[in-house]
Amino acid sequence: MGFFKLTIRDVPLDDKNVLVRADYNVPLEKDGTIADDLRIRASLPTIEYLLKRGCKVVIISHLGRPEGRDASLSLEPIAQRLAELLKRNVIFVNDCIGDKAYQAVKRAPNNSVIVLENLRFYKEEEADDKEFAKKLAQASAARYFVQDGFGVVHRAHASTHAITLCLPSVSGLLLEKEYVTITNAMHSPKRPLVAVMGGAKVSDKIGVIERFVEIADTILIGGAMANTFLAYKGIKVGASKVETDQRVVLDGIYAAAKKKVGDKVDEFIILPTDVAVAKTIDSKDVREVVTVGAIAVDDEALDIGDASIEKMIKIVYPAHTVIWNGTLGYAEIPAFAEGSAELAKTLANNAGIESIIGGGDTADFVLKWDGHGGKSFTHVSTGGGASLELMAGDKLPGIESLLDAHK
Repeated sequence: MGFFKLTIRDVPLDDKNVLVRADYNVPLEKDGTIADDLRIRASLPTIEYLLKRGCKVVIISHLGRPEGRDASLSLEPIAQRLAELLKRNVIFVNDCIGDKAYQAVKRAPNNSVIVLENLRFYKEEEADDKEFAKKLAQASAARYFVQDGFGVVHRAHASTHAITLCLPSVSGLLLEKEYVTITNAMHSPKRPLVAVMGGAKVSDKIGVIERFVEIADTILIGGAMANTFLAYKGIKVGASKVETDQRVVLDGIYAAAKKKVGDKVDEFIILPTDVAVAKTIDSKDVREVVTVGAIAVDDEALDIGDASIEKMIKIVYPAHTVIWNGTLGYAEIPAFAEGSAELAKTLANNAGIESIIGGGDTADFVLKWDGHGGKSFTHVSTGGGASLELMAGDKLPGIESLLDAHK
């Protein structure tokens, strides 16, 4: 499938001011340093393309969830890291609207990069306020708006929707790549297609699971999500986290699966047969593996077990497409990251697998595991909620509001 919106390749933006919405909402260490710069690195192709076209590139983004101005969530360190990656000077302005921003952009030389301050220092950003969007357009003196923040296009905010009412708006190269890669994997995958679903909640991923029941050849369930599936099937899961309000949803998922594969549902939606448990969630806990029928009342399942890992590898290794969203255990603790690590290794070691890694916690995990910026995988998404909604087939406001490509 091609992309149905205009991109920066399709419009005459040479030597123009261009306002770029990036997603620089990067994870931070406790000391405020950048824990992972995937989203900054992913924005480079768009910025470099615009610089080659002689543009003055004005970048806006958010970081975290500040309540008003919060120096710990300033984009200044992001601008510094961007300058290192681009190997050129990047101007940082400690506001995103008003005369200070306007004058800084005006004084900046042509073919320069300017990063404006955190959008969410203003409550109008999340309110999709058109007047705020007008002020962003005015401060940047932009001729075009470029949406390249894939991680935010599932939200209708001032910098994803209202701004498109103020400026002609097109897609950046990252947004186009994310859309095409994910939709092609969902609509025309190389088979077998194995979907691996983990993370905490079924309720966060209902639409995606339902879509995978339609298109996948096998679905593997792990993480805390598996507890809810196991409890639904009448298995006692001790003190494990369970969503007790998902019975109707799971009824529908299993009914759809049965319609597709008949009596082979349990070979289609595969649950763990053993789990790693502990009394508490603590980095000092020792990994103890038990069968799913032997989870003690005071035990919490925190990872898939050794037999489940072995079965997962046998299913995943011959696959031609694997879409993975959600870690398979409490991966922040090494003892309970074994399932996720073995899956990552299997994907990385098999060049025949097209591996699509959903954003959010899954991307954070594989990047730390990989150590090579995610190069061991076909595609590591920069969007968590956005990738989920796109996989589910939902329309994303930040994409829908861009200019349509010519038929």
